[in-house]
Amino acid sequence: MNAQAREVLQTVRRELAPGAGENRLVPLIAEGRAPVSVLAELAAQQHQIITSDRRSLLLLAARCADTPAGGWFAGLAEGESEALHALTAFEEGCGLTPAEVAAREPLAGCQAYPAYLAWLTLNGEPTGTVLALSANFAAWGGYCATVARALRSHYGFTDAACAFFDFFAEPAPELEEQTIAVLAAASLNTERIDGGRGYGRLLQAYELMFWNTLADTLPAA
Repeated sequence: MNAQAREVLQTVRRELAPGAGENRLVPLIAEGRAPVSVLAELAAQQHQIITSDRRSLLLLAARCADTPAGGWFAGLAEGESEALHALTAFEEGCGLTPAEVAAREPLAGCQAYPAYLAWLTLNGEPTGTVLALSANFAAWGGYCATVARALRSHYGFTDAACAFFDFFAEPAPELEEQTIAVLAAASLNTERIDGGRGYGRLLQAYELMFWNTLADTLPAA
């Protein structure tokens, strides 16, 4: 069963992987061409996202408390708490005070991802939701690794200010094996796999919408 679950996850990840050029902001950050004002907007929008996602994951954990998925969702929620703590140094590095972060208006394109995760909390089939989130982690982690390198090499950010992105960029083999175990414990029939693929397709679209909405805030050339 573990072998099947691993193959399904890898297949869906390949299918949903973003194409070259779909993310319009990360390449600019990688080259040091995005202004700090856009990084500050990224920080403020992420603060709202992480806060929302943590609640969504805790609700998913409660909803699935009697299944292996419940512990998996709870573990992700704990990780979101760590990430939110690490985000503070990035906000400060961008020149934002806590009051300024709290006062920042949510951008619809940036907040579509957490809104959809909240929808999945109420309506998503749990196994499909695990598959979709896990497939999306690969793209998100890759973006975070690129941003972390650029913040150090082009923007002079400290390790503390980069810790938020480092957290998601670092390989997580233990989480990978937990994910495989959760998927294997469920009945990975065609309906659940197709449902997870559909959830993942939307999550990936909203992921790109986040970055590209921020790209649209760039000053006109």
